[in-house]
Amino acid sequence: MRDTVIFDFGGVITSSPFEAFNRMERERGLPHDLVRRINASNPDTNAWARFERAEIDAAGFDETFAEEARALGHELRGEDVLALLSGDIRPRMVHALDWLKANGYRLGCITNNVPAGEGAGMSRTAEKAAAVAAILARFDHVIESSKVGIRKPDPRIYRMMCDTLGRAPERCVYLDDLGINCKPAAALGMTAIKVTGEAQALDALVEALEIDAGHF
Repeated sequence: MRDTVIFDFGGVITSSPFEAFNRMERERGLPHDLVRRINASNPDTNAWARFERAEIDAAGFDETFAEEARALGHELRGEDVLALLSGDIRPRMVHALDWLKANGYRLGCITNNVPAGEGAGMSRTAEKAAAVAAILARFDHVIESSKVGIRKPDPRIYRMMCDTLGRAPERCVYLDDLGINCKPAAALGMTAIKVTGEAQALDALVEALEIDAGHF
């Protein structure tokens, strides 16, 4: 029986920051998916990975990311990317959280985030931070990479959530917008859902939990 749902935050509960990255790239005449390309280079030791583990601060990320962009022949500061991290809250996802909680499901959130902005959602305003905090309060447990020093796709962060919630992986459904982060969850025995949009994610969650689609 699947009675536990574990969510990524950015790109699942909120719209994907990659959409904002692509808009910025278009506006600046930069190659499409440049930010993804930079972050895919040396994925365990690049500026992004080190910042998500809180091994460098915002100033260090700003400069190191700029060096990585420059190595690819482009000018882009890390701070310009950080300004785009906080996506828009998806109301149907929040409604789903409320329904799941009201119906006895255990809820977890594993988010790769950085020590920038306000709160776990890396919000740029106090108002947005408060809205994100209200959503995070719905979860039984939240794990932030920047606080525990481990980031997805490290399998340890998934096991940490299962241990805290007291649930075997086989009882868990996991949602993330990055396939690389879904793979370790599936390998542990979770039902993994790669999120490409709000409606698609909820349809897949309904199927995984074997519940009535009308609930969401």
